Amino acid sequence: MAAKVDLRRFPGFLTVTILCLFVLYAPLIVVAVYSFNASSSITNWGGVSLTWYADVFTGPEAPKFQKAALNSLVIAVCAATAATVIATLAAVAMTRAGRFKGKTLGFALINLPLMVPEVVTAVASLVFFSAIGFTTGLMTILIAHIVFCIPFAYLPIAARMQSIPDMFEQAAMDLYATPREAFKLVLLPLMTPGILSGFLLAFIISLDDFLITNFVKGAGVETLPTAIFGSVKQGIKPNIMAISTLMLAVSVVFVSLSWLIGRTGQDKKQAR
Repeated sequence: MAAKVDLRRFPGFLTVTILCLFVLYAPLIVVAVYSFNASSSITNWGGVSLTWYADVFTGPEAPKFQKAALNSLVIAVCAATAATVIATLAAVAMTRAGRFKGKTLGFALINLPLMVPEVVTAVASLVFFSAIGFTTGLMTILIAHIVFCIPFAYLPIAARMQSIPDMFEQAAMDLYATPREAFKLVLLPLMTPGILSGFLLAFIISLDDFLITNFVKGAGVETLPTAIFGSVKQGIKPNIMAISTLMLAVSVVFVSLSWLIGRTGQDKKQAR
C-alpha cells in the first residue's frame, strides 16, 4: 500500500495556506471590525460602539432594509423548501431506482447550475422570462432561486442516501410493508439529517444571492443583497458594514448548522 502524502511537509505549504486565508478572510474581518466603529468615517477609528447596529433597525433607511430583509426571508424559505422537496425526490430516484435510461443526463441536469457561471444563469433566466412574457418580480426571483438551489440541496441529501444500505427497506418489505410505508417509516427518518442539511444550505444560498436576483427582480422589488448594493452605489456608510456583518453571522450560523446536522447523521450511523 502506497504511503500517504502529508501535504503539510511540502516546502512553502504553510506560507501559501496563510496567504490564501488572509486574502479570503481579511476583508471580512475588516468589515466586521469597522461595523463597531463609533465614527461615521469608514476609515478613521473612533472607538467601539453599537451605533450602526441600532441604525440598521431604527435609522432613516431601516424601513427599506426591513422590507428587503422580509422579501429575502420569504423567498429563501419558499425556495429552499421547494428545492429540498425536488432534491429529495431526485436523490431517491438516483440512488434507489437502479439503472434507467437518462440517468446520466438527469444527474447532469441536476448539477448544471453548479457548473454554469452565475452570470450566464442570470442572463438566461431574464431572457426566458422575457420570452414567455412573465412579469419580473418576486415570483421570478422565487422560480430562479428554486432552480439554482436544487443542486445545493441535492448534494447532502444524495450523500446521506448513499450511506444508507438498501437492506433496511428490503427488511421492512419482507415484513409486509408496502414500498411507500418502507420509505415513510424507514428510509425517510434515516434521510432526515441530510434533508435538513440540504434545506439549510439551500436557504443560505438563496438568502445571500445577489447576481441572479438583480437580473430577474424587476423594478421596485428589492431583496437585502440588492438593497445593500443600491445603498453602496451612493457611498459606503457604516450601517452597510453593520448589515453586512449581520448577514455574515447568519451565513456562518446556517452553514455550521448544515455541517453539524450532516455530521451528526453520519456519527449516529457509525455508532450503530
